[in-house]
Amino acid sequence: MERISEAEAIRDLAAVLRLVESGKEVVIERDLRPLAVIRPAAEVGGAGRAISECVALAEQHERETGSRPVLDDDFAEDLAKIIESREPRGVAVDLRWNRCGVATSRL
Repeated sequence: MERISEAEAIRDLAAVLRLVESGKEVVIERDLRPLAVIRPAAEVGGAGRAISECVALAEQHERETGSRPVLDDDFAEDLAKIIESREPRGVAVDLRWNRCGVATSRL
């Protein structure tokens, strides 16, 4: 863990990010009191959770507490819009005939 002042963080953000990139946690202090903590993204979830993982967590929560998680209205509307606007993935399938006359696909 590295501790730096707010002024140092402002003056050289690139240096702070290099520390974080190297795996260190950086505590930014104002008047010797912690103001913020910056951690490598991998330690806080990286790219986020897959929908399947979210569903599994919701099911686990329901089993453990007996309470079913409820989506807030804004999230539910956003999710519905995403689902409605989905387009095909655009993966082309190239069919090739092998010597036996059977079509094989190559992605």
